[in-house]
Amino acid sequence: MLLIVGSIVVLVCVGTGFVMSNGQLLALWHPFEILIICGAATGAFITANPPKVHKAVVSGLLGVLKGSPYKKAIYMDALSLMYDLLSKARKEGMMAIEPDIEEPKESPIFQAYPKVASNHHAVEFICDYMRLLVSGNINPFEFDNLMDVELQTHHQQAQMPADAVTKVADGLPGFGIVAAVLGIVITMSALGGPPEEIGAKVAAALVGTFLGILMAYGFVAPIGTAMEHNAREEAKFFECLKAVLLAAANGYSPQLAVEFGRKVMYSDIRPSFTELEEHVKKKA
Repeated sequence: MLLIVGSIVVLVCVGTGFVMSNGQLLALWHPFEILIICGAATGAFITANPPKVHKAVVSGLLGVLKGSPYKKAIYMDALSLMYDLLSKARKEGMMAIEPDIEEPKESPIFQAYPKVASNHHAVEFICDYMRLLVSGNINPFEFDNLMDVELQTHHQQAQMPADAVTKVADGLPGFGIVAAVLGIVITMSALGGPPEEIGAKVAAALVGTFLGILMAYGFVAPIGTAMEHNAREEAKFFECLKAVLLAAANGYSPQLAVEFGRKVMYSDIRPSFTELEEHVKKKA
């Protein structure tokens, strides 16, 4: 939603400013230059990136439109889920949670928190490391390092779409110049004609540079930045899960373990100690 609002603001402000300067909006409408700029940028993007990045960019664009799902509610549910799992393990033994982590889709604990259960990566992350805790044969330091390695890989992969979009934004002004140069070539062929005709062609050529810069810094670069923010939000969520799991590996009680996770949360969505305590115990 913010993507749409921001894009409208850019268009309205640029268009209004141009009109107030006695410009005519139709003078900026040159479909062939848009084709040159957007087509060249798309071709370069396809050439520069593997298919998995193409798919990730489409998914990332949808994510920007929808907004990040990692709000306070999903954090509270994730911490409650971890509390329930760890409490069950503490009361009934670690082997008691084996059915839950082996078949999370059939687990009453996971299904009680649909926001988390629908996140495939989060469920897989929790189950994989709870499985290691159930085995009881892993050193907490090795446990920490293993999670760091996986999260680093995950974050690098999540950053790829944003990097690809940002590089397209970096190239758009250059493609705008390409369109402008082609416009100048057309203008040169019209030399000797009426001044009005030559002026119109020069103006059309300059519009290519304008469009390349506008698309780069008004639309594509902000989209890349928004995708980076979404990747960071996802990274923070997994860091929260990691903190809980690491605390559990070090022998802390379920209540203290989720407190470790609470401290990792961003301050604008972090609940108070009492709020989290009431939430996890009410859910339990």
